[in-house]
Amino acid sequence: QVQLVGSGGGLVQPGGSLTLSCAASGFTFSSYDMSWFRQVPGKQRELVAVIRRSRSTNYADSVKGRFTISRDNAKNTAYLHMNSLKPEDAAVYYCNAHFPGSNYRDDYWGQGTQVTVSS
Repeated sequence: QVQLVGSGGGLVQPGGSLTLSCAASGFTFSSYDMSWFRQVPGKQRELVAVIRRSRSTNYADSVKGRFTISRDNAKNTAYLHMNSLKPEDAAVYYCNAHFPGSNYRDDYWGQGTQVTVSS
């Protein structure tokens, strides 16, 4: 059974930091590209960062220089390290697993973890 379990969200003050984790099971984690998306009510889900199985990374312009995506294949876990958080970073964050070359409809998704940025 495939599972992606996101954790680490919470309430943080502007300028603060959080690290999200995405624990994977039920598939060959190292073969998948891992991404973090976020969504706020009334808006489309947006890609925040991706780390490919090759370990190459890409970031949304809005988080470049503040967020870092990483993965630990030995632990089947992906991470999103978020620094200098802004109120506009508040969202539900979802982790995603995509097998390169496959249909995106076959992607795996985590359940989402809430990040609130407020003083």
